[in-house]
Amino acid sequence: MTEENKKTLIIEGKEVEFTNEPNLLEVIRKAGMNVPTFCYRPDLTSFGACRMCVVEVEYPNGRKIINSSCTMPPESNIKVYLNTEKVRRIRKTVLELLLANHKKECLTCERSGDCELQKYSQEYNVKQIRFPDKPEETYLPVDESSPSFDRDPEKCILCGACVRACSEFQGHSVLGFANRGSKTLVQPMNGRPIGQVDCINCGQCVAVCPTGALSIKNETDKVWDLINNPDKVVAVQIAPSVRVALGEMFGLEPGENSICLINAALKKIGFDYVFDTNFSADLTITEEATEFLERLKSGENLPIFTSCCPAWVKYLETAHPDMVKHLSSCKSPMGMMSPVLLELMPKYFNVPREKISVVAIMPCTAKKYECKRPEFYKDGKPDTEVVLTTKELGKMIEAAGIDFKSLCPEPNDSPFGEYSGAGTIFGASGGVAEAAVRTAYEYATGEVLNDIDIKEIRGTSPRSKSVELDIKGTKVVVRVVSTMIEAEKALKEIKDGTANFQMLEVMACPGGCINGGGQPRSCDDSTIKGRRAEGLYKEDRELPIRKSHMNPSLQKLYNEFLEHPGSHKSHELLHTKYTNRFDGSYRDI
Repeated sequence: MTEENKKTLIIEGKEVEFTNEPNLLEVIRKAGMNVPTFCYRPDLTSFGACRMCVVEVEYPNGRKIINSSCTMPPESNIKVYLNTEKVRRIRKTVLELLLANHKKECLTCERSGDCELQKYSQEYNVKQIRFPDKPEETYLPVDESSPSFDRDPEKCILCGACVRACSEFQGHSVLGFANRGSKTLVQPMNGRPIGQVDCINCGQCVAVCPTGALSIKNETDKVWDLINNPDKVVAVQIAPSVRVALGEMFGLEPGENSICLINAALKKIGFDYVFDTNFSADLTITEEATEFLERLKSGENLPIFTSCCPAWVKYLETAHPDMVKHLSSCKSPMGMMSPVLLELMPKYFNVPREKISVVAIMPCTAKKYECKRPEFYKDGKPDTEVVLTTKELGKMIEAAGIDFKSLCPEPNDSPFGEYSGAGTIFGASGGVAEAAVRTAYEYATGEVLNDIDIKEIRGTSPRSKSVELDIKGTKVVVRVVSTMIEAEKALKEIKDGTANFQMLEVMACPGGCINGGGQPRSCDDSTIKGRRAEGLYKEDRELPIRKSHMNPSLQKLYNEFLEHPGSHKSHELLHTKYTNRFDGSYRDI
């Protein structure tokens, strides 16, 4: 930009250049400053509901106005004041009004210490509230019907972030505004419990909620009970994307790989065995690549859909049951790892099967739903007994009094500890497809694939990407999408007969598991997703093995137990069937 075309404004006496920022708030953040906000999220449309981000703006002619910075476009030559007496008074009044209508149980609230209303009330020194409290007898009950999260309408501040996330990410509109005026509230359709509507459990509503109105269902007490039970042997598995996000809760940078610190923390907490879900991600790829090549040869049920994301699977079962046949029959990596552990730990560790309990650490609230599906039970017992999200694990580490950053790194346990770079990149959108292609190419051609980085389908934006590959004369198009909005577009192409792709990878969360509903909050900084993804790709580059089928521990598993990919034993243990849920079954497991 030339000096003549340069656009600038003044923020707190400092000249700041702006270009294509969508609003004044982003320019303020670009300048290294900030203002409080409840409703603004960079990945969602601006709403201007909470009025916390108001600033005072002075125009060149001397006129002054108060405006919300999230809805006001930047203008040249204006002066912006962030903390004038008038601005601070407005913000403090907003906080008082919200608190007067808010259930005040901060000590027992799941979001205590991670609540923006609590944070700003402290920052603005709100000690007294001039407005009468809402009568307790009018409180609406807490909705605990979802297996993934709880909804407390009395902690809702009507910022609308959850409504927009559900609509703009998933196109689902499970949550919406009801009533008017002082009776306005956010609720599922017709006021029904969240577990009895077509929620896909992705948790993106929880991820953007600034208060305790939506909170992850905390199951840490269940895990402590297992650990402290002398009759239980507790094994834990850790999903790929947890390693590049958990550290943020303890002062590490987003994307910093802390897997060896996580291993150490889990052993200090008291888990008997610590395994890495990356191993079963390699297992998933080996089975899925084999299945893909079989379908490519027969021409049946193409394109193949990845089945690792339980929110996507549930969406397909309920919204497009006629398309379920396209899903890979492979269980997710979590769904594969648990039965493998239950089957083989007695052999490798001399532990009775009935004593083993498997806990999974996942970035995803939908995994809490997945582990309760009857397909993942055997003899009345779930393969995965409890799923904890990344944030729940962080709370367990804090409760155990562990200084996370000072831990001595430790490896995970063998023989299910070795993994490839392909297993690692599962946590980012495009990673499953890229890993599958690495293996499918070598299975199909018998040749070594040297150029294994498929960068065209990487990245958190755009949310839909395609790449055409040549598998020794056979053209294969791979489509990668995240969010159900983009998945719906791909499904429409298939139904219209215009789809040109043979493989469709779908993840419900924008950017993939790195941005799952159970991860530390990233909704205020749109760069965090990319940094987490880069952390996974960095580990992939640094690992000596980068293709799933080349994992020596995996090869040993097939030689000693599973025979070969796609075998009868593999299908018995590692595959499942999905079905029509259009009638609403499994809504409130």
